[in-house]
Amino acid sequence: MKKRLLLFVLCLPLFGLALKEGNIWYFGENAGLDFNSGSPVALTDGMLNTDEGCASICDTNGSLLFYTDGMTVYNKNHIVMPNGTGLLGHNSSTQSAIIVKKPMSNNLYYIFTVDGNSGSGGGLSYSVVNLNLDGD
Repeated sequence: MKKRLLLFVLCLPLFGLALKEGNIWYFGENAGLDFNSGSPVALTDGMLNTDEGCASICDTNGSLLFYTDGMTVYNKNHIVMPNGTGLLGHNSSTQSAIIVKKPMSNNLYYIFTVDGNSGSGGGLSYSVVNLNLDGD
């Protein structure tokens, strides 16, 4: 019992770190949802035009950082990021992109992408997003 309690106490800080990093979603045809108020609020300012996979990430306060369809990365101002095109995801891939924050970093993120059924993109690939290079 003491071991479980210790494990719970040690893991407790981890539960608060990512609470708002998934609060804004962009998907479909220029659509999005903002969950920061507790109830979803429709967004229509997105740049995506995809039927399937996409991903977005916010900071710990719930402010949008960037989003992608697995081929292009858009910043919080909905502008293509520097070197933000040519990712190897595909719009026919169900989960064309997954965003993962680099451990111990505040400005580096990985975007893992999967190509489409044709297999022309090389399967699983990744790109690195450095928020410091966006000039924002």
